[in-house]
Amino acid sequence: MASSSTAKPMEALPSGSGSILSNVVTVLLLLSLGFVFGMVYNANFQESYLTPFLQPLPSLLRPSPTPVNTSWGNMNLVDAERRLLGTALLDLGNARFALLSETCIPLLSFPAAYAFLIGANASFIDSFPTRARHAPFFLRRNISRAQWRKGSQWFEMDRELAIDVVAEERYMAVFRGDHGIANMLEHYMPTLVTLLGWGVRAANRTLTYTDWPRPGPHPASYDVRDVTPELLGGMRRGNGECGYGAGGAGGGALLVAGGFLRGRARQAA
Repeated sequence: MASSSTAKPMEALPSGSGSILSNVVTVLLLLSLGFVFGMVYNANFQESYLTPFLQPLPSLLRPSPTPVNTSWGNMNLVDAERRLLGTALLDLGNARFALLSETCIPLLSFPAAYAFLIGANASFIDSFPTRARHAPFFLRRNISRAQWRKGSQWFEMDRELAIDVVAEERYMAVFRGDHGIANMLEHYMPTLVTLLGWGVRAANRTLTYTDWPRPGPHPASYDVRDVTPELLGGMRRGNGECGYGAGGAGGGALLVAGGFLRGRARQAA
């Protein structure tokens, strides 16, 4: 004869308990996400909080106890560029990163420039072969003449390359070294293209139009009397120059142009 079960039946949960529990879990998840993103976006958090997520950014973003002065042709300008990149990388929504001059003006509308950059599958870093300023100092530190490059300091890159630039320390130490050569900012990032093997990830050209009408340390500049529809139209077309020879501006699309002097424009106006 089979014995009857004496197990106590389960009590039904009060009506609405399931929805209350679901709401509590949702709120806790939102609070957790808010805490994480709050740490990421808050510039005053302790850097140790970010270490598991954004290494090696925290060391670069550590606030300097004293202001850091920059000077033309000095590697401290590259330090400033890397700090700007590191700060921009903290915004997880940033996908492309561009460095422009205060003398740059747009050659295309913002929607056109945005569409071009978001649709691009390469980064734009000016990088071309040269022997200028390559010294035995660099050769002894495993930077050959075949790897040595030069280019404009104005760049545009995707998030992956921006992280590479911020994280790189080995060659940064070499370029900061006691080599006694100026204007290393014209060589450091262009040479990284070969040193880090970026290959097709870098387009080896800039998106900033720069006119080098004659040999010298500075490109051409323009004041208000020089700015005409013909000048801007020629810049949009690259003035027919698609190489790196005298007067060359690089090939392909050009989004901005440099060398426009606001101070002189005010005086002339």
